[in-house]
Amino acid sequence: MNRHGYAPPILAVPAVIGVAFLVLPLAALVGRVEWSTLWADITSPEALDALQLSVVTGLCATVVCLVLGVPLALLIARAPSRTAAVLRAVVTVPLVLPPMVGGLSLLFLFGRNGWLGATGLQIPFTTTAVVLAQTFVALPFLVLALEGALRTSGVDYEQAAAGLGAGRWTTLWRVTLPLAGPGLVSGVILCFARAVGEFGATALFAGNAPGVTQTMPLAIYTAFNGAGVSQGAAVALSLMLLVTAIAVLLLVRAWRPAGAPPTAETVR
Repeated sequence: MNRHGYAPPILAVPAVIGVAFLVLPLAALVGRVEWSTLWADITSPEALDALQLSVVTGLCATVVCLVLGVPLALLIARAPSRTAAVLRAVVTVPLVLPPMVGGLSLLFLFGRNGWLGATGLQIPFTTTAVVLAQTFVALPFLVLALEGALRTSGVDYEQAAAGLGAGRWTTLWRVTLPLAGPGLVSGVILCFARAVGEFGATALFAGNAPGVTQTMPLAIYTAFNGAGVSQGAAVALSLMLLVTAIAVLLLVRAWRPAGAPPTAETVR
């Protein structure tokens, strides 16, 4: 049996070019790193401010995504097929929407002249705006990952738990979510990584104030426009984002279900 298929061998040429097109720019970035000053670049005050802000707001956005995304994923997974398709399409929109459009939409909603501007909330160009922008772009990653896991696990174990006398909350915490655990963990990891790397929506909705709204991507952009952190620090921060992305992919790929299906004892 031919284990390599029957595709024309000549297709390996554009395939290799495609791989090179993806890898060489990243290699060029790594090649520009000043390893002798890397630690000094990362620990400069401006770089540390951007790094700390990115991590803190990314964690806050991930928590918000959990609070909103888990119920939404459950709703989509358990909804009739047509309703689920509509909700899934709505959730997917931020993935294909240009980030700048997302930031503009948030500004029109929360801005002084926006729909919620009359409430007196001063959200745009604050740290809160950074969290909201990150949540907007990262929420679909959590919802879609968890919703797929929930659909795969089905409702058989939930019905068994209900038949054994377990309440709805007990079934949720001890049956539904553990079964969907791999999807939940993958979604959380991808959500955090997307939040930390967000640029466009943050720039338009939150601005680029150092120590307040200037996250790592914004600090990198500012440095190459002649302001803010040094270009050495910008390259170092870019390397950190690259390492983070690779680590996220490895974590998501390495995650495997570790537990056995729920038993009668675990749901009582």
